[in-house]
Amino acid sequence: MSEIDLDQQQATQTDESSEIADRCRLLGIEWVEKAPETDEQAVKLIEPDVAVRLRVVPVDHDNGRLRIAMADPLDITAADEIGAIVGLPITRIGVAGEAFSELMRATYGTTAARMAESLAAESGLASSELEHNLDAIEAGDIHRMAEEPTLINLVNLLLLEAVQSRTSDVHIEPFENELKVKYRIDGVLIEQLPPPKHLQPALIGRIKIMAGMNIAERYVPQDGHITLRFEGRKVDIRVSTIPTLYGESVVMRILDKSSIQLDLVTLGMAEHHRDTMDRLIAKPHGLVLVTGPTGSGKTTTLYACLSKLYDPRKKIITIEDPVEYELAGINQIPVNPKRGLTFATGLRSILRQDPDVIFVGETRDAETIDIVIRSALTGHLVFSTLHTNDALSSVGRMMDMGAEPYLAASVLEGLLAQRLGRRICPHCLEWEKIAEDLEHRLTAEEQAMFDGKMPVGPGCEECRNQGFLGRLGFYELIRINASLRSAIAENMSMAKLRKHMPEDFEPMRVDGMAKAARGETTIQEVLRATQDVDET
Repeated sequence: MSEIDLDQQQATQTDESSEIADRCRLLGIEWVEKAPETDEQAVKLIEPDVAVRLRVVPVDHDNGRLRIAMADPLDITAADEIGAIVGLPITRIGVAGEAFSELMRATYGTTAARMAESLAAESGLASSELEHNLDAIEAGDIHRMAEEPTLINLVNLLLLEAVQSRTSDVHIEPFENELKVKYRIDGVLIEQLPPPKHLQPALIGRIKIMAGMNIAERYVPQDGHITLRFEGRKVDIRVSTIPTLYGESVVMRILDKSSIQLDLVTLGMAEHHRDTMDRLIAKPHGLVLVTGPTGSGKTTTLYACLSKLYDPRKKIITIEDPVEYELAGINQIPVNPKRGLTFATGLRSILRQDPDVIFVGETRDAETIDIVIRSALTGHLVFSTLHTNDALSSVGRMMDMGAEPYLAASVLEGLLAQRLGRRICPHCLEWEKIAEDLEHRLTAEEQAMFDGKMPVGPGCEECRNQGFLGRLGFYELIRINASLRSAIAENMSMAKLRKHMPEDFEPMRVDGMAKAARGETTIQEVLRATQDVDET
């Protein structure tokens, strides 16, 4: 997120906080701008996962009443729940947004790690016995251990802390003598303090129970789903388990709708690329493909396009595997191969729904590409994704799947390739001399862009000392002109197709280096994300 966007976000939060503060003063509820000091005994009255879920921090006792700090003291339901838990009357104190966030972090910031240590000490089974006999534990024992209140709180806190830290995936990996927990933040895995190894059966068992999986089956991959309510919003979590040498490995993909930025500006697309995309999505029919490896943000980019394209007068239908985020006003269909609903069969049915715009989550076989092309030929605007290294390679991939060159040429309107790189934290951005090991990897034109200085993020509290805060896209966009369309129809080789590229075409690395020169990302991130594109 750019510095301007952060300022806008902070301004919005400040406005909301000011409105709550005014209403609290009218109702005689105390409101403070600085975080109050808390009493340790009062804090212990509320389980950490409950406090985080309700956005409440116990402060102290006052004449037989429990004083609680709240980001929104007008949330009567949360206050009543706390009162019922502690069995005491409640006095509410409103705390300004940023001050409350600091109070919450200071009070419960490392709770999951502390709770894991506490749970390890209290475990009834010896750690050595469990560590060496994980296969011998009965399903009934795992179920009993997984229903322990403290274990439930531990798993809840692992998930809550992951959501708070903008984690996209939680990895739980079993090894011979340890159980690792890692959060993928901004595309990079960051190891957390691990729970004790002998908690492995109970921890994984609890996750499987929450995801609706079979806890007795430990030798077959399973998939499940968890819905988590956090701070008044719904967070969907896709869970996958696979058997490994030392137990089941678990990956939880966190789909937090509030964290997705459905705006091409926020995603980092340059103005000239946005202008071209606007012209492409305004076309009445044709095919627009977005390419890149798994995890490069293809679906998010197309969601942003669909959101911009939405009009009540248009029928927009998507078919996805799975539906990652719900889009208002758009009909979304999840693929279900077990029931015979594939991309191809679903797409055939979509055409009978009289759509104006169709989004196909992935074009992966000959049958699907055939229907996609014919849909674009018959007056529909179609968006889809492919897995290729660069934009132009999409043409060859279409032919590999059986598309006729003259048909592909007639429907293609645009090809977008992208990668994701980490965005430098704007709060600790600094400039320093370009390192020698990087300088020789830059062209003369690129060195001139930086004038001997490169942006770095040394790390601060805002980015948790990572130096990065969020991600942005690096793009290359091909607008299909008459020359390139003719070359595709003649089924020319990739080398010859490159000679027909539009004059305004800009390789992905150029886009990335321009963003690095503006201090939005680092040179290392651009080189890492675009090196495979350079080699094609």
